[in-house]
Amino acid sequence: MIVITGGAGFIGSCLAWKFNTLGKSDLLIVDDRGTQSPKSRNIAKRKYLDYFEKNDFLKALSKNTMAREIDAIFHLGACTDTTETNKEYLWETNYEYSKRLAEWSLKEGKPFFYASSAATYGDGSAGYSDDASAIPKLKPLNLYGMSKQIFDLWVLENKLQKKFVGFKFFNVFGPNEYHKGEMRSVVHKGYEQIKKEGKLRLFKSYRKEYADGEQKRDFVYVKDVVDVMVWFWEHPGVKGIFNLGTGRAQSWKDLAQGIFEALGKKDVIEYIEMPESIRDKYQYWTEADLTHLRSAVCRHAFMPLKDAVKDYVLNYLEKPDPYL
Repeated sequence: MIVITGGAGFIGSCLAWKFNTLGKSDLLIVDDRGTQSPKSRNIAKRKYLDYFEKNDFLKALSKNTMAREIDAIFHLGACTDTTETNKEYLWETNYEYSKRLAEWSLKEGKPFFYASSAATYGDGSAGYSDDASAIPKLKPLNLYGMSKQIFDLWVLENKLQKKFVGFKFFNVFGPNEYHKGEMRSVVHKGYEQIKKEGKLRLFKSYRKEYADGEQKRDFVYVKDVVDVMVWFWEHPGVKGIFNLGTGRAQSWKDLAQGIFEALGKKDVIEYIEMPESIRDKYQYWTEADLTHLRSAVCRHAFMPLKDAVKDYVLNYLEKPDPYL
């Protein structure tokens, strides 16, 4: 049985979809708020063995009643709100919970895969290398990034990168992100704007070296993300903390043009003021260094941005049922 925490969330539900396409339905979904959450629609089509609330899952682990049944844990559950300011909540949700699952996996000798984040890289001045020697030098710009950084550091301090696999997700977009509110991708929010108003709004740049719309991010499609995660599951000898992005930074303008093109519409982009609350925490350029991933012999070919946006828009957002 494969456990997926955050299994009703964005990436977690897509991972469950991927395993289903491979004929695997022996999945245990762990999340919160169950059928009362909008996330429940993400797993409506999924085949899985059981569902646990996140705290109930911890209780079950403490009783050690499922040790023989669990083959691996994909820990994707977390608070992913980059604007969250409650330190205690982030500490408990993104660090303490992760640590308890990791310690259980270590004790029972079970494979443990977990979600880190490119938010740990901060403004990028320390580079985007996922090398173990580079990670301690990183300075996240927000509390969310810090919560992920602290867990990465715990893994490194205990030399668990030789036993676990961590994924530093870059800007992931795709089906099943609809419940995320303001944390949804610009692809989804932009699609809604274009359909309603015929235009898309992007933040102005506040750094002279970047023109409006030319701020760049490493945008990666969720289907590519889950393909890479399954590759690691299929190659149990490969361990470490790895960047999971395309390795190619592209502008917000490129992303916007991809949405307009998919819809067969002319580009109409409006540049708006960025909220002052995030101006000093804004990442102007991110690009995954894939040296480590490629040295692990993961040769996955990431989908070009325009192709990924087109697939998302035409095969999901334009359909009555946009879920995987």
